[in-house]
Amino acid sequence: MANIDRRDLLKQATALAATSYVASGWTSSSVVSGLSRTLEPQAPETTARFFPGFKPFTFDTTGATINGVVGGAGPPLLLLHGAPQTHVSWHLVAPKLAESHTVVVSDLRGYGDSSKPPDGESHVNYSKRAMALDQVEVMKHFGFDRFPVVGHDRGGRVGHRMALDHPDKVTRLAVLDIIPTYYLYTHVTIEFVQAYFHWFNYLRPAPGPENDLKAAADAQVARATSDIQKEYLRTSSQPANIHAMCEDYRAGASIDLKHDAADLDHKIACPLLVLWGERSPMGRLYDVLAIWRDRGTKVSGKGLPGGHNLQEDVPDQVLSEVRGLLTA
Repeated sequence: MANIDRRDLLKQATALAATSYVASGWTSSSVVSGLSRTLEPQAPETTARFFPGFKPFTFDTTGATINGVVGGAGPPLLLLHGAPQTHVSWHLVAPKLAESHTVVVSDLRGYGDSSKPPDGESHVNYSKRAMALDQVEVMKHFGFDRFPVVGHDRGGRVGHRMALDHPDKVTRLAVLDIIPTYYLYTHVTIEFVQAYFHWFNYLRPAPGPENDLKAAADAQVARATSDIQKEYLRTSSQPANIHAMCEDYRAGASIDLKHDAADLDHKIACPLLVLWGERSPMGRLYDVLAIWRDRGTKVSGKGLPGGHNLQEDVPDQVLSEVRGLLTA
């Protein structure tokens, strides 16, 4: 299959955990000296081939260097990816949206070829607030003060925070296969733990989960066949990227919860589209639409016949739903 499923990655990580310290050669000191420092972004030209007519960009925000591609013409649209993928996850959808919009598709900080800032106190540099500000500044760089956002997985969580922190910027929001982080952590069930064990595994102190994920990623690199798989693994197998992804999850269970708790009385004001995979645990375990209706004022949505990675599993249906949101 073309996409990288994080639950498959986790299963491999668990199997390799016993040998990962020796196989990867990581130590606690290597995390401090190597993984927590800012990493310069790599050449973004490597991903432009997946987006016909798009151009690569890098932009220095207040807190990070953001990498991505931009294409099309017309009103703006921002697309955000999930973990452990990159902006490349939108390669089946973005070119078609670019027929009517200027589409900005970027790597979140810590992912892909975007930079990896130091962790910060309480994982602050990987808070969704910091990630959201990056993307607001990227859109400002392209001349857009107001814009719709479509976010999958972690990108949806960044979009959620962006709509709360910057309601004057986000005109419409779509979130794919998520429910609010605060709800998940305050409604923990055994079914949630079993389906999303990685949410808890990644919270362990470095370098435990980092070692496990590095060993699993190296094994996947050896078996990768498609160009998309190889591109995802080019970055997701790098130690700095792995550490940054874990920091994203650690922030989600700490500083993000504080930000979310402070905003429980605030709802998303713009139109919100909620999509989820009918074959995804999210759709099986939760009343996704009802939960989001408690967090927004204008909420609509539906399940789609795909798994977690909807924009790669059922791209035409995602495209149709997003176009409907943009033209409503």
